[in-house]
Amino acid sequence: MIELSPVEINGHTFLAVTVLLPKTTLLSISNDKGYIMCGALDVGLLNEKLKDRKIIAARAVGVRTIEQLLNAPMESVTVEAEAIGITKGMLGKDALLKMV
Repeated sequence: MIELSPVEINGHTFLAVTVLLPKTTLLSISNDKGYIMCGALDVGLLNEKLKDRKIIAARAVGVRTIEQLLNAPMESVTVEAEAIGITKGMLGKDALLKMV
């Protein structure tokens, strides 16, 4: 099952996506500039093999819901995310606000 829902943060709308898979759930929250995601995101791959795409993204681990993703500290971030002020340890909702 795939669930799409809007998420409002300080007047800015993001798209939350939940994908229910056997034994795991994929979570992401995005806008047209970047996204945060659950532990399935491979930040190393984005920084190394896909660096020419300049992807703004951050990852949280151990989250199971969109609400948890919004309130979790970012475990890793891409180089492009760092360039706009997103840092490791920043809460997901604060990282998203740096993408507006």
